Amino acid sequence: KATVSVLYWYLRNMTNRKVYAVGVGHTPFTPAGKGKKEYSDLGSEAIIMALKDAGLEYGAVQEAVCGFVYGDSTSGQAACYKVGLTGIPVMNVNNNCATGSTCLYTAKRLVEGGASCVLAVGFEQMSAGLKVLFDDRTHPAQRHFDAMWAAGIPQKRFIKMLPEVTENILKVYAANAKEFMTEHNITVDQVAKVAYKNHAHSKYSPFAMNKKEIPLDKIKTARPLFPPLTTAMAAPMASGAAAAILVDEAFVRKHNLQANAVELVACAMTSDTAATFDPKAGTKNLCGYDLSARAANQAFREAGMAPRDIDVYEIHDAFASNELVTYEALGMAAKGEAGKLVDNGHWITNKAGGKLFRMGSWVVNPSGGLESKGHPTGATGLAQMVELNLQLRNQGGMRQVDGAQVGLQHNYGWASAAVVTIYRKAYPESHL
Repeated sequence: KATVSVLYWYLRNMTNRKVYAVGVGHTPFTPAGKGKKEYSDLGSEAIIMALKDAGLEYGAVQEAVCGFVYGDSTSGQAACYKVGLTGIPVMNVNNNCATGSTCLYTAKRLVEGGASCVLAVGFEQMSAGLKVLFDDRTHPAQRHFDAMWAAGIPQKRFIKMLPEVTENILKVYAANAKEFMTEHNITVDQVAKVAYKNHAHSKYSPFAMNKKEIPLDKIKTARPLFPPLTTAMAAPMASGAAAAILVDEAFVRKHNLQANAVELVACAMTSDTAATFDPKAGTKNLCGYDLSARAANQAFREAGMAPRDIDVYEIHDAFASNELVTYEALGMAAKGEAGKLVDNGHWITNKAGGKLFRMGSWVVNPSGGLESKGHPTGATGLAQMVELNLQLRNQGGMRQVDGAQVGLQHNYGWASAAVVTIYRKAYPESHL
């Protein structure tokens, strides 16, 4: 183990191999159970898009990292084989809702370790909500469920039409929303404002499942889930795929890919510690606060940056309330100040005529976020990455954050993984 650690340190720090995204692909997201395409078609479509965007053939790819949550083993091969049969290593990843970013994290490490061109793809063909696939064994999240019951969240079923896992997720996020609102004097209006700006941004996205601005009062009075959350404050399940091509600097220069190159400056992943299950901590760490804060701190340290250096964020807004919580976890707002960050925000008009909501010096979720785009669990992390790459390449169209140079992505998967990735323009003159 010591030898492996020393080798990794050498590769990361002495050789200082920079990693770049040079091609991205993103299918439109469709409602769970209503899409007409199978997972392998979605995955291969996103791969082909990313290759075309980079101007590369599949034969240039040396390794592939494929992510999905609801699929059989080697689904990644099924998607890749529709693009080419080149005999490369194909890895399959499942890390709940952080699956897409876990693919990205793994692909980045492969390039840092010596590969020159690696594919990361995430896809999902969803038929319903989050559910148990194997009922003859202990669920991997049982420790988290037990912590929920210990925190006072009722085990009783209330919405029997939903899969039990889906209901449990709704319960814990609703409990955390109540807790956060009480502790920090957050109002329902402030939570609804987060959902409103995400839905308003979504009308500019070609990928979003829901491209409709929803009035603030309609968000608050939408069908209730568990108070204070309504359906308009929650991310709907979806089907779709996204992909990226990661390369080293020598590959960028050899193939003249500077025009599309975006550097992955830092990428940090965390999992649970004892803090998640500490009953004194309430429910916030069961919803990713501690993991997200640690991942952000690691990423900022690796990048030599701070929140003030970021221009545009893509945050895992499974629920509008948790986006507010994440503002504090990522250091965008001091403890108890997330609500003020929203209240002090204002709408701006970009050069293309699009309306974007700016908080401080940032625009958050110009894509519309999960709440509007939809949430295909295996694809979401890479979809966020695609959005930030388009923003930094000045290709965001009506949702473009003018002058964006640096972007940060936050992706969280329950039970648990958090991934924070920081991007910047690699060759600014090539993006003009």
